[in-house]
Amino acid sequence: MTGSGSNGARGPLDGVRVLDLSRVWAGPHCTRILADLGAEVIHISGRRLVGRRTVTRETAEAIGIYPDNEPGERHWNRHVLNNDMLRNKFDITLELDTERGVELFKRLVKISDIVIENYSPRVMPKLGIDYPVLKEINPAIIFCSMPGYGPEGPFQHFVSYGTTIDPHSGLASRMGYPDGEPYMSGNAYPDPASGMFATGAIMTALFNKARTGKGQHISLAQAESGAALTGEASLGYQLTGDVPPRIGNGHVRKAPHGAYPCEGEDKWVAISVGSEMQWVDFREVIGSPDWTDDVRFATLEDRLRNQGELDRHVAEWTSNRNAYDMMRLLQDAGVAAGVVVNADELINDEHLNERGFYWKFDHPEAGFHTHAGQPIRLSKTPARHYRPAPTLGQHHPYVLGELLGLSDEEIADLEETGIIGYEPLVRER
Repeated sequence: MTGSGSNGARGPLDGVRVLDLSRVWAGPHCTRILADLGAEVIHISGRRLVGRRTVTRETAEAIGIYPDNEPGERHWNRHVLNNDMLRNKFDITLELDTERGVELFKRLVKISDIVIENYSPRVMPKLGIDYPVLKEINPAIIFCSMPGYGPEGPFQHFVSYGTTIDPHSGLASRMGYPDGEPYMSGNAYPDPASGMFATGAIMTALFNKARTGKGQHISLAQAESGAALTGEASLGYQLTGDVPPRIGNGHVRKAPHGAYPCEGEDKWVAISVGSEMQWVDFREVIGSPDWTDDVRFATLEDRLRNQGELDRHVAEWTSNRNAYDMMRLLQDAGVAAGVVVNADELINDEHLNERGFYWKFDHPEAGFHTHAGQPIRLSKTPARHYRPAPTLGQHHPYVLGELLGLSDEEIADLEETGIIGYEPLVRER
């Protein structure tokens, strides 16, 4: 491994250096996990990709991605998603559409372990830095490409976001109510899913590299990451030839099963009863009201056939009760139940805070904020929060100076000639 481990504390990936060309969420989510686990992740962006559109307070309030809805003088350094995804990483700018930019990138590849990018398949070959080229420079390099649809097939050059991959992967077809329209997940689910698949693939490649000394190319299509999660719906179609209908919050083998309204505004509890034994326990917890003796609910098959009426009765029971009280009551009786928490409740959740799930970061331009931590827990080499997200180009002195040996004058010349910089470039139309 070639990284310097300059995060200041040893993690399981200490000594691994990653060149991160990825953008938005899918790739950055992967490299954030690697950085949290101690890898030296160097985020590299072209300044035209950062964007320099003027952001007014009105625009900030509409899109909600800046602390206190204030874009500030350098809004690119206050962007919430960037500051969440780039924590624990280093940052440089490098214009890879220039000969000098490519030269410097290749020098970094020579002393690195991993390169990751989520451009469309045509970008890296066009820049002259695709896997065959980088393999000649560093045969041990692990190169992870994660475009929307992969480098083959009729959709290979389509650009995408998680919100377009969601329906194309089949996930949206499962979201929605019977006889209703499909819905997308609401949080571009294929993005983080692809990031986790990429993390697993990279860790596997690192393990193989440790045994053989050889790198390899990882080809990961984000659409396939989504399609792999359709589960029993795809399996069921293969077995029966029938496209499964949308069932809302219902379940094919559990009833009652869903989210039910509780006391207060927009408060809900999810309940899942999956066996006759749990149905007996559920009846006892809610006081065995008369409707539970209805023959329409006598067996699981009966309850599945009459889910609408069953849900109405359950909702009547939950509607004037506290969601947390019901969750504890049902859980104590062996019935699966959980509160549907909103963002405020999630941040202040007693359980998550007691486990130390949240990390605090004091960003020089975005201020002090709480971020979701790392759910991966290792007893000997735990994930840590080393530093807040960098500002644009913050680590030119370290990466270009210390790692590549450029003098202060050479770095200044790179800035003068526009190869690097600390502010985005105006996009050309």
